[in-house]
Amino acid sequence: MKIALTGASGMIGGHLIPLLKSDGHTTMRLVRHSENSGQDTIQWDIEKKKLNPADLEGVDAIIHLAGENIAAKRWMATVKEKIKSSRVGGTSLLAETIARMERKPAVFISVSAIGYYGDRGDDPLTEQSPPGKGFLSEVCQAWESEADPAKQHGVRVVHPRIGIILTKKGGALKKMLPPFKAGIGGKLGDGCQYMSWIAFDDLLDIFRFVLADKTLDGPINAVSPNPVTNERFTKVLAKILHRPSALTVPKFALKALLGSEMAQELLLASAKVSPEKLRNAGFTFRYSSLEEALAKALESD
Repeated sequence: MKIALTGASGMIGGHLIPLLKSDGHTTMRLVRHSENSGQDTIQWDIEKKKLNPADLEGVDAIIHLAGENIAAKRWMATVKEKIKSSRVGGTSLLAETIARMERKPAVFISVSAIGYYGDRGDDPLTEQSPPGKGFLSEVCQAWESEADPAKQHGVRVVHPRIGIILTKKGGALKKMLPPFKAGIGGKLGDGCQYMSWIAFDDLLDIFRFVLADKTLDGPINAVSPNPVTNERFTKVLAKILHRPSALTVPKFALKALLGSEMAQELLLASAKVSPEKLRNAGFTFRYSSLEEALAKALESD
């Protein structure tokens, strides 16, 4: 297959492309700056809504990974707008471009996140569960709906709703490691909130699986089948690092540091998510236990 990717230089894209090439696929990178251009690149500009359909002709699949980091900065109004527009605008441009192509790709994989479900306590959540409330849920709903033009033109559209990725290369785990290594890590708030995680290798395999399995469409929960509470996650991480985990970071401290909304949605919200569609399709997880997944993620430490 010939596969075009956005966010190719990011944490996921940078590791997914070599795997796709090893599978025998050809990859093309959608880039925004001319200095990054080359024979394997396609130019696009989200803000100016520029993407030539002719440049995508012959592409069999598009994997859309690009989006502003949700945790890089405190959620001021301008930051929230950038988070939303980077996702909605990019997805809209791709879907509308696909709709105008003469030979359309067979599949459009446009990522989303389990933030779709909001704060749901202990409720078990599948792809059939309704959306939650809050900023992240609103972003995810808008993000996914912008892919509709591609779906309406007969393209298989898949939205992997990605959970907490276990890799020290980036994301939540990378930020958690310094305090835990220093022996000052601990649960957040009461620690009862569920964390739905995914091993990095499993996540990469999910993209490859979705490309191959033509029966999968719509949202799929890209998470391990075994979510854990924050308290449990904390204890397992501390044990692997041979550090204590007796401390507690109180809710008021998190909200003072990040702002009430950001702290609540990123750190204190609970989502007990199940990968029902993946399991029904026969996907096999390499790492179903948190202990194994964290040990793998930290094995060179």
